Amino acid sequence: MRPSTASAPPLGRRRLGPPRDRLRGRLLRPYAALGQRFGPQHWWPSRTPFEIAVGAILAQHTAWENVERALRALRARRLLVPRRLGALAPVARAGLIRPAGTYRVKARRLRWFVDFVQARLGGRMARLRWEELGGLRAALLAVPGLGPQTADTILLYAGRRPVFVVDAYLRRVLARHRLIRPRASFEAVRALVEAHLPADPGLFNEYHALLVAVGKRHCRTRPRCRGCPLRFDLHGRPPRAI
Repeated sequence: MRPSTASAPPLGRRRLGPPRDRLRGRLLRPYAALGQRFGPQHWWPSRTPFEIAVGAILAQHTAWENVERALRALRARRLLVPRRLGALAPVARAGLIRPAGTYRVKARRLRWFVDFVQARLGGRMARLRWEELGGLRAALLAVPGLGPQTADTILLYAGRRPVFVVDAYLRRVLARHRLIRPRASFEAVRALVEAHLPADPGLFNEYHALLVAVGKRHCRTRPRCRGCPLRFDLHGRPPRAI
């Protein structure tokens, strides 16, 4: 057998180091396009870390306008601090947050979250920023009524931790752009995004807010692809575009 005459490519043409992360590019291109279209989102629209967390709990299954009404009622009575909100009678707490819907359920969840802040964080929301992330997230998820989306919202926006918030908008956009399977699990989607984007809370914050913006305007249950800033990234025919 003749020895192969093929020669190795010149050193200058070799790709040294780890292979290029193509998925990172697929994720960052839409981020740039969304930023160019919608501009800075300035999320989360609250004044303190505790108010952010309260807003995240109140936002479950309701529109943000309703959350703002409940927050204004709490703010007017200077109750947006853990000690004061926790000391409030359950009936009074529920009455103040009534605009946010399912107010009795959410009143209990707020009480349980206040208990977490007092017991785990010593009453100091600032501890969200430096406690070990894995254990902190597990402890938040153990609070009754705090699912992954709410817990991760608190970690990202109140704690400024590099945790990407997975919600219906993110899943819809990634699935339609063939980056995930439509039935991919919550944790699989979060792990994928966090593995391929820089661990930057500012980036995660802005990207999540921009995905909400495009989800409300274009990537709805029935997509409105015309004029969408992400249409360039669709591979093949848009999904039932209107």
